Amino acid sequence: MPKSFLSATIRRVSPSSDERLGKNEAIFRDVNERIEAGQLPADADQRVAFCCECARLGCNQLIEITIGEYERVRAHPRRFVLAVGHELDGIEKIVETASDHIVIEKIGDAGEAAQDNDPRARNPGT
Repeated sequence: MPKSFLSATIRRVSPSSDERLGKNEAIFRDVNERIEAGQLPADADQRVAFCCECARLGCNQLIEITIGEYERVRAHPRRFVLAVGHELDGIEKIVETASDHIVIEKIGDAGEAAQDNDPRARNPGT
């Protein structure tokens, strides 16, 4: 069943499409890694605007969380921070809910793609 996002439609047609969606979200995670690096050192309670790490084409929603909150998400290579309602059924599950964002964990082929494309696995110590 297709999921409509803005003017685009994402159809889950094969495991490879799930893998592509996992890679798409990994791109936003790379952007957020750079945002975080530009904020260090930061006060632990300071909120920073991170990009929604969803697979929606054209999503440019910002989510304000602390560096500590972001680090808790990043401790798991299959987890991403998304705007509420931006999750995709079937390839991810919600593992944390807040008033202005959710944390999801990729599953199946999408989870493997997310883990394989984790920038911290490519660059240990970041």
